[in-house]
Amino acid sequence: MHELSIAQSIVQLSEQQAREHHSSQIEEVELEIGRLAGVELQTLEFAMESAVKGTLLEKAKIIRRYIDGEGQCSDCETVFPVGNLFSPCPNCGSYLVNITKGRELRIKSIVVK
Repeated sequence: MHELSIAQSIVQLSEQQAREHHSSQIEEVELEIGRLAGVELQTLEFAMESAVKGTLLEKAKIIRRYIDGEGQCSDCETVFPVGNLFSPCPNCGSYLVNITKGRELRIKSIVVK
């Protein structure tokens, strides 16, 4: 269950940023999570609830932005929505696809007080 370690890393990085800005409270954290990032979204939600207890994020608003997958065919350069990492190009059927969106997993912003 690597989602728990991801949640703990989000808490640690957020608290580190708060300390660097001499803040004792985090009001908001915005996350970008790609649907192709290999993260079980419901498990991450559950892990975040546990990881924030007793931390500066306990009362923070956590905004989650989910990013749909997108790919570009290496053969015909068609850009198309991707539902999984092994989707063929809908135009030419090639499996040589470069995933351009949907693998993100990052903290986009942190609002401290």
